Amino acid sequence: MIDTSALPVRPSSLAELRGLVGAEIGPTDWHEVTQERIDAFAELTGDRQWIHVDAERAAASPLGGTIAHGLYSLSLGPAMSYALLSFEGFAHSLNYGYDTVRFPAPVPVGSRIRMRSTILAVTEVPGGIQVRVRQTFEREGAAKPIVVAEAIARVVESPPTAG
Repeated sequence: MIDTSALPVRPSSLAELRGLVGAEIGPTDWHEVTQERIDAFAELTGDRQWIHVDAERAAASPLGGTIAHGLYSLSLGPAMSYALLSFEGFAHSLNYGYDTVRFPAPVPVGSRIRMRSTILAVTEVPGGIQVRVRQTFEREGAAKPIVVAEAIARVVESPPTAG
């Protein structure tokens, strides 16, 4: 079994990936959610809804201030995943998509968030290996997660080296 306390965890074979099924990996370091980052995300995506970018109007809302876009938090998934799990021991890897994504709680500006991953399944598929991972994002001091997503990655084992 691979040590999951040393991050990122570095499996390099199908057998090592299968040994990680059920393992929780993480958490990542904290990420500070600032209004500047929210504004930059809004500009990049064109999603300038007032609850994200209008501090005065948002302060008068039941949320009491601006909040991050749900997709802002989810978009941190790849970088946070790299901090938790490395596929460098494989020929290549790619993001294959998400089966489910939920945003159970808001992320007010000024929050700190981080992510944990749990390997749910590892299966052989034509051309490689499919890895199903639950990504759970949490906000410091909050009881509920802010994002729960089931991500899918595809990896291809490196060919054996001639020896």
